[in-house]
Amino acid sequence: SLTSGYMKLLQFIQNIIYEEGFDGSNPQKKQKNILRIGIQNLGSPLWGDDICCAENCDTSHSLTKFLYILRALLRTSLSACIITVPTHLIQNKAVIARVTNLSDTVVGLESFIGSEKETNPLYKDYHGLIHIRQIPRLNNLIYDISDVKDLAFKLKKKLFTIERLHLPPDLSDTVSRSSKQDLAESAKLLGPGCGMTAGGKKHLDF
Repeated sequence: SLTSGYMKLLQFIQNIIYEEGFDGSNPQKKQKNILRIGIQNLGSPLWGDDICCAENCDTSHSLTKFLYILRALLRTSLSACIITVPTHLIQNKAVIARVTNLSDTVVGLESFIGSEKETNPLYKDYHGLIHIRQIPRLNNLIYDISDVKDLAFKLKKKLFTIERLHLPPDLSDTVSRSSKQDLAESAKLLGPGCGMTAGGKKHLDF
């Protein structure tokens, strides 16, 4: 059975869908095309759930039942929902797998605050990484695991920016001064033209 928090939330969402005409049976009262729903920290103890407290809990199926019913409401109405789940607090990994399977798109955020990457100069321009766990695959029975990797985000005053993570070239301190000078001299030998060749034993190391 569902916890009282999940039950009240479903009733609240259902009432809005039917009363505001997002189910398609009645004209919409407001000039809105899609009902946008946002739910924060679903599965946390604040919702009356104990999946964050123990690996084997009595209400481990309450969250998945809630998602099943919510999916049915969204599929039969003009609605879209975004949910955040504190996966770092959930002890039961099977619950996380079920939540992933019940979602169309799954994205993970990794913050640099409090980690070793916060002081790493490679990540100085970013505040965290974005991991795409799952994206919807239309007209197919299986989900697609995206090939998009190395995404990072940075926060500004009123802007959340997602970019591809571009790391600087690896110029470690172990490279000797002589080798750096050889590279510089080889670059001079090439000259401004692309067709000119380097002379002597000097060469560029790519």
